[in-house]
Amino acid sequence: MNVKHSFVVAGTGIALGLLAIVNVAGATNSWNGYHWARTANPFTLKLGNNTSGTWTQLLSTVSSDWSQSAVLDTTVVAGGTNPKPCKATTGRVEVCNSSYGNTGWLGVAQIWISGKHIVKGAVKNNDYYFGSSSYAYNNEAEKRHVICQEVGHTLGLDHQSTNGGSLDTCMDYYHNTSNSDLLSTTPNQHDYDELAIIYSHLDSSTTVGATSKSNPAGVNLDSPSEWGKLVRTDAHGQESLFERDLGNGEKLFTFVIWAEPRGNH
Repeated sequence: MNVKHSFVVAGTGIALGLLAIVNVAGATNSWNGYHWARTANPFTLKLGNNTSGTWTQLLSTVSSDWSQSAVLDTTVVAGGTNPKPCKATTGRVEVCNSSYGNTGWLGVAQIWISGKHIVKGAVKNNDYYFGSSSYAYNNEAEKRHVICQEVGHTLGLDHQSTNGGSLDTCMDYYHNTSNSDLLSTTPNQHDYDELAIIYSHLDSSTTVGATSKSNPAGVNLDSPSEWGKLVRTDAHGQESLFERDLGNGEKLFTFVIWAEPRGNH
């Protein structure tokens, strides 16, 4: 059974309680406050398994890692889409892998929002690079880093860092050099603290659990040209976040992790 990571420190020591408050206040990697609406904590978010090969075990591992949060659990369920194009399903996150081609990206995380509420999400892991010996970081640790990060985005988390260094969280842009290089392959306490902040309030309704499939008609979610306007670049000047206005207060956001920083292309 997983041990939940809480931002509340047990015990009666005043010093420990103050330390807990400082740790929570220092967490800063919320994705603009976007969150799943729910009426109770912890809530359970379904991750649709549209994966194959070692991605399937990695998804199970990553689900367990994120479920150590005090405010949420993730559970892996049967996939509700085809890996390509990996259409989203309302009320859950679809996780896919396929060879999406020479796109430049290793992974993509997408959320559809209404107001500040996430209504569905999708994660895409690109086998074009992980199946190629020419990709310098073609290893299982790098795959775990990518899938962990993209699932983290669909929970409402931003990056902790994009400069390529390791903060020992999957929410940074470190590239793993080998199967034994396990830096940045799991969430760290900073991520769990931020989730506690994001989900500190309750909503009067829920966006978790519905099961209708939809994507904007005609949108090719593999292509940056369909992701809308660029709203942020990373520390290397590479595009990292896109926003597409879908009308009626709804938007599509796309986070990208690239195979190499722009300066290395």
